[in-house]
Amino acid sequence: MINPALKPRRKPTRAHLLLLFTTAIAAPASFQNAAAQEHAREARPAEIASRGQRDAKDITYDDWRKLCVKPGGAPMLCRTSITGKFATGQMAVRVDLIERDGDRTARLQVFVPVGMYLQRPAKLTVDQGYSRSLPYTWCLNNACIAADATDSRFIEDMEAGKALVLEVTDSNLLSLTTSLPLAQFASAHNGAPAQTLEQDIEE
Repeated sequence: MINPALKPRRKPTRAHLLLLFTTAIAAPASFQNAAAQEHAREARPAEIASRGQRDAKDITYDDWRKLCVKPGGAPMLCRTSITGKFATGQMAVRVDLIERDGDRTARLQVFVPVGMYLQRPAKLTVDQGYSRSLPYTWCLNNACIAADATDSRFIEDMEAGKALVLEVTDSNLLSLTTSLPLAQFASAHNGAPAQTLEQDIEE
């Protein structure tokens, strides 16, 4: 899900890992990404009804995991994530909660396969309660990303909840839903990072 290098590079270092981590949550950087964002801005979801609904089946979810990066002199950035895969091993969905030390707001980010109806935002709901709509912001060759800021209330609901339901609409206007487990979210989110990358970036 990271854009391929345009020039020959040396063996990846921890600085490269830091760059890749931050690139995954950065603003759109390519024409394709900008086009997807413009497409989302023109959304009129209320005007187009879904043609049906089905569950996205055969998805296996990993545990929630927190990864942090701490560039020299900059606030720490942490991402608490869960990934679901199809039986083939292909990524089906990934949800990230991204937080930076000192920031009052966090960011929710969802990766889904290409082929979604980009004019209708992805929707996350905790236990059939509070929901968040995430507009699509950019696309890669094999995934599209929906993201938006979120508040402490939604994070608290995730920590106390049992399931996080993701609803997206595909290009056939079928509404697809999948349920992500939240049982381990609170411990991963509030616990120590599974990995912390520390890197002094030289100019």
